[in-house]
Amino acid sequence: MKVLNLQCAQQHQFEGWFGSEDDFVSQLGRGLVACPLCGDVHIQKKLSAPRLNLRSSRQAADAPTSASVPMSNHTQSPELAALQARMLMALREVVANTEDVGDRFAGVARAMHHGEVERRNIRGQASPQEALEMMEEGIEVIALPALPSIKETLQ
Repeated sequence: MKVLNLQCAQQHQFEGWFGSEDDFVSQLGRGLVACPLCGDVHIQKKLSAPRLNLRSSRQAADAPTSASVPMSNHTQSPELAALQARMLMALREVVANTEDVGDRFAGVARAMHHGEVERRNIRGQASPQEALEMMEEGIEVIALPALPSIKETLQ
């Protein structure tokens, strides 16, 4: 298994796991490799160094290596990478625990608010104006980013 550090044109960095270098090149050429945050298929491979465990001592694991030095001005901080991972996990949990009512969101939310239908966890699309009107009516809504990959498992 080959683990590659990848980056889209929007500077989002992520990992990709492939059977081989040829597998990566093939999938990239067919447009199958996409950024999990924005869906961009303009992906480039970033420099990375393999992690080798040559000694079992803790000292060897903690020793600094050249891989700890940023290789470009666009290196993503560990904090940002962790934040992106937590955001994707939270959004996937929302998707897994809600019903997608699509563009009927405002109507279904209002019907639940007025007791016309049973309350349940829903998600869908509403215009900014519809969302504002629902909030003014006392209906709790929250805007979430529409990321292309939140329904899928990252591999």
